[in-house]
Amino acid sequence: MIENMKRLNRVYLIRHGQIEGYEHFPIYGHTDVRLTETGLLQMQQAAERLRLAEIGAIYASDLQRAVMGARQIARYHDVPVRLLPELREMYFGAWEGLTLSEVGERFPRELEQRRADIVNFRSPGGGESVRDLFERVMTCYNRILKEQEGNDIAIVGHGAVNRVILCEALGLDPARIFNLQQDYGCLNIIDYFPDTTLVRLVNG
Repeated sequence: MIENMKRLNRVYLIRHGQIEGYEHFPIYGHTDVRLTETGLLQMQQAAERLRLAEIGAIYASDLQRAVMGARQIARYHDVPVRLLPELREMYFGAWEGLTLSEVGERFPRELEQRRADIVNFRSPGGGESVRDLFERVMTCYNRILKEQEGNDIAIVGHGAVNRVILCEALGLDPARIFNLQQDYGCLNIIDYFPDTTLVRLVNG
């Protein structure tokens, strides 16, 4: 039984809260924006959910929407918040800061290319592909798991970053990354054992 196995890590994986300008469906990627009042409340609620968890380490992207969330969680846990640029959202190059409708108007051909090859497409201006994102995030994430073996960890990340981690945990092909929903302020729970991984909660 998996319940009787020695657990290496439990990861509480949280998406940051609602961001300013969310109603226009912006593509922010590495663009640094703040949480709305609702977004801050969502992170306070996430912190309350994890209040009694025995968290040994807290990590976050160094973008302020993730930092603001991680600091809420840290209010209940006497551990430092470690900020890592490797945990940033996917970088979208020339699409950064545009809305989905603006991208559709200005880059219709590139959007078609993206639909045809979701894993390898890079947006103009040096954007990352999904494959690039997987390599960046998982290199960092695997290092965190190794460094924190035996600890439960909280990570405040971004929509695509969390999807990468969940895809790996569930054994999903990278092409299915956007089949996983990640709402603002949601919680995912993943347990790691020597020979298996157990996903306990997705988008909770």
